[in-house]
Amino acid sequence: MDLSKMEIDFDTQPTPNPNALKFILSVPVKNQGNSTYKTPSECHDNKLARKLFDVRGIDQLHFFENVITVTKFSFEDWSSVEVNVAKVLKDEVPHHDPDYFDPDPEKERREKLTPELQNIEAILDKTIRPGLQADGGDIQALTYQDNILMVKYQGACGTCPSSATGTLEAIKSILRDDFNPDIEVYVAPDV
Repeated sequence: MDLSKMEIDFDTQPTPNPNALKFILSVPVKNQGNSTYKTPSECHDNKLARKLFDVRGIDQLHFFENVITVTKFSFEDWSSVEVNVAKVLKDEVPHHDPDYFDPDPEKERREKLTPELQNIEAILDKTIRPGLQADGGDIQALTYQDNILMVKYQGACGTCPSSATGTLEAIKSILRDDFNPDIEVYVAPDV
């Protein structure tokens, strides 16, 4: 699809994270899967993401379907960040390929998980993950031992205040119903 002659429109929506904003575009930005970037070096073939990191104050980016969620550093003001992101989108999206190659470490990671963690990931895929991705984030089940699950949030969820409270309680409740009534769920510390 040649986007260079199309008018690219987008709307913005808040997320539960006050430091994250969703830019919902009229065209896809990622046709399969999702991508989360914390640094420009992680962007690989995604030139649009690299250009967005040139905007002062960008902490991380999350690409999913036709949505780019931008998370900013808390000390930056949205007024300048939003204007500068909008300029990059208008200039760069017409040249963006939503089929860009992005290494999929998540697929490789999941293949190496224990059967219990694969089951937990499948439950999260059906219940929790769609809501998190809609708000520009995601979650990974890291370890499961002695009824204790350690998880890691990604994208906008990583700095969202509700991820450590309400969202975590919802995850625990669902996993207690669908997996193990004695499970405890904790957010892994950043290393």
